[in-house]
Amino acid sequence: MLAHSFWKTLKKEQMAFMTLTLFPIRLLLVLIAMLLAWPFTFFTTLGSSEREPEPSPASWRKVVDVLLKAIMRTMWFAGGFHWVVVKGQQAPPSEAAILTLAPHSSYFDAIAVTMTMSSIVMKAESRNIPIWGTLIKYIRPVFVSRSDQDSRRKTVEEIRRRAQSNGKWPQIMIFPEGTCTNRTCLITFKPGAFIPGVPVQPVVLRYPNKLDTITWTWQGPGALKILWLTLCQFHNRVEIEFLPVYSPSDEEKKDPALYASNVRRVMAEALGVSVTDYTYDDCQLALAEGQLRLPADTCLLEFARLVRGLGLKPETLEKDLDKYSDRAQTQGGRRVGLPEFAEYLGVPVSDTLRDLFSLFDESGDGTMDPREYVVALSVVCRPSRTLDTIQLAFRMYGSQDGCVDEGALSSILKTALGVAELTVTDLFRAIDEEETGRITFADFRRFAEAFPDFAEDYLYPDQTRPESCPQTPPAPAPNGFCADFSPENSGVGRKPFRKKLD
Repeated sequence: MLAHSFWKTLKKEQMAFMTLTLFPIRLLLVLIAMLLAWPFTFFTTLGSSEREPEPSPASWRKVVDVLLKAIMRTMWFAGGFHWVVVKGQQAPPSEAAILTLAPHSSYFDAIAVTMTMSSIVMKAESRNIPIWGTLIKYIRPVFVSRSDQDSRRKTVEEIRRRAQSNGKWPQIMIFPEGTCTNRTCLITFKPGAFIPGVPVQPVVLRYPNKLDTITWTWQGPGALKILWLTLCQFHNRVEIEFLPVYSPSDEEKKDPALYASNVRRVMAEALGVSVTDYTYDDCQLALAEGQLRLPADTCLLEFARLVRGLGLKPETLEKDLDKYSDRAQTQGGRRVGLPEFAEYLGVPVSDTLRDLFSLFDESGDGTMDPREYVVALSVVCRPSRTLDTIQLAFRMYGSQDGCVDEGALSSILKTALGVAELTVTDLFRAIDEEETGRITFADFRRFAEAFPDFAEDYLYPDQTRPESCPQTPPAPAPNGFCADFSPENSGVGRKPFRKKLD
């Protein structure tokens, strides 16, 4: 114990020393490198960056490429990445127009981008960032606009156009996971990189550091803290491995999901990690910033996976929430069996539906309350809009005067969080100031607006792990800082969750 306390104190003193000495020097050098690169990229990007490149790049652009690679490598060196180990050989654009890079766990993954000068898929807003936006435009990214509802289709078409240009365009480096994870596994790849049906070159990243300050996930240090922690390390290691070019079969060309899955398997084997059926959308659900942020032991990720397995898409189901809630409300809490639930959803009885049904079969008697399905679906469809979900639930669970008691509030919040046990007594009493034993949605809204962190204060401290979710306690994340979003431990690949409550 004394030794542990000694080393902990020593590390704190070391971080304090590095913060006052090495950190400001490194940060200054990084900024200088970016400012040095800016004039080259500014004059090179004058005019449209979306015009078709020349078949053979001009000599001056080749020179700029070499200069920028040198400046960027100096910048990473100044940041503590003294050696970047490169394994394998990068294929030319004529052999592999697309590079698929995984796992995606940090903005430091940009090291691979700057070393290859590959194009990437970026938010359109990034082009307006001072200095950085100009550096981004130089590599001719594929911009995605959030304001354009047709942006996804246009992005896929642009990737296909560039990929089928016979090497005219720079290679496109795509992070097929679509979000940051903690590198313990590879989540489901998004199909965008594989829709063109052209050969891709898988690229894997490793950060074999004793202390992981690189990982930037949904729980843990923010971007600035990650930067501070990393720049305070004497040395940071990174490995980039170019795997052999993967040429799709005729079947894979027709099925991008199959193509993506097979490439993911190859990359997972090279990394020595497992794969999981969780997707980018599941991560977005876990990342949502609503007042009822999902706890680590939620069953709603499994629920979302099963809903998609039925062929139902949450993004299209949102418009049907009122219809589902009205039907559930008319039943007044009457429990239904599997055949009636299938009719309620308009889908045939299947193993996937049975697994979904079992999440809500609290007593094991073969029945479930449709209201719980609607609440869970509302969270999945609009994870950040907590009060909209609660209002919908109050309408279904409330009596004629729109009030609910403590038991109903408990059912609502347990379903909204996807947990088996939840103590809501303190929260209910805090809302029910007049001690009537009943509250309205207006009461709940007023309380939530006055105490936006009510979940952390009243719910999460007493939260317990559901016995029905066969999870092991989350293992510490590799960096020792981030709580583990670990799909590997979520039960995927094992027997599906059988009940929400036990």
